[in-house]
Amino acid sequence: MVHGLKIAPNYFEKVVSKERSFEVRYNDRDFKVGDILKLMEYVDGSYTGQSIYVKVTYILREFEGLQPNFVVLSIELI
Repeated sequence: MVHGLKIAPNYFEKVVSKERSFEVRYNDRDFKVGDILKLMEYVDGSYTGQSIYVKVTYILREFEGLQPNFVVLSIELI
C-alpha cells in the first residue's frame, strides 16, 4: 500500500538527510510494516512539489505516552 502524506519542510529535510528515521502519525490508514509512504513537502496550505518515498520497517503502537490511535513508524528511504 502506498500512502500519500503531507510533511512540513523542517521534517522533510531531516528525513532526506537521514537524520530522522521515524514518523509519528494518527493511525487513520491502518499502517502496516512494508507500506510505502510518499512524503510530500507541504507549506502554507500547498505542496512544494518535493517528495520522497520511504518504507515502513516497524510500527510502535499503544506505547505509554502515545495518544490513542497514534503510532510511531520507523522508516527507511527507498
